[in-house]
Amino acid sequence: MPDYAILRRTMVESQVRTNDVTDRRVLRAMLDLPREKFVPAGLQALAYSGEGLGLPDSATSDSRRALPAPVTTARLIQLANINPDHWVLEVGAATGYGTAILADLAHLVVGLESDPGLAAMASATLASGKVTNASIKTGALSAGAPDSGPYHVIVVAGAIPEVPATLLQQLRPGGRLIAVIASGPIGRATVFERYGPDGAVSSRVAFDLGAPLLPGFARKPAFAL
Repeated sequence: MPDYAILRRTMVESQVRTNDVTDRRVLRAMLDLPREKFVPAGLQALAYSGEGLGLPDSATSDSRRALPAPVTTARLIQLANINPDHWVLEVGAATGYGTAILADLAHLVVGLESDPGLAAMASATLASGKVTNASIKTGALSAGAPDSGPYHVIVVAGAIPEVPATLLQQLRPGGRLIAVIASGPIGRATVFERYGPDGAVSSRVAFDLGAPLLPGFARKPAFAL
């Protein structure tokens, strides 16, 4: 059986820390969290590879999903700059790995997942790990989870072509949304901030990043005469 503790440390030291992840809270959370527990049975040996991990097809989903590469998760969460008093929404929780890391940093985390099978796995794994400040909700990713908001931070755990207004409206004033904006394998990790009494939103590109595409975020067609 692999020594997962050694593989976990190697992942953090050779994949994460060497890719501009310097936040000690994120590094500590990834060192403490057994990623293999968030991987379907039979795939644990691949839990600490440097690539995104394709998840088995689910009878309850019409879209193939993937667990993002560890460095993708780490860089997005570091960019989010989570504080201990923050309420956080993770869009595209998949098996709950990112949700668990966020729960180590924030006051409360809601993980939103559209695939009921993945949502059930995430809920069970969080419960078995005694993560008490995170919950998983099932629903359309683009709709968010307004009943549990508004949020200080929303982390979109994958690539989307554009951010729908429905998600931005679930930010508190001064809140921020982190997403990889892309239509292919490489996109731009972007910070959207909501400010002002009218809920205006600004954005800035932080860096290029690869991330798996999330379902349910088709770009709206451009108007044409």
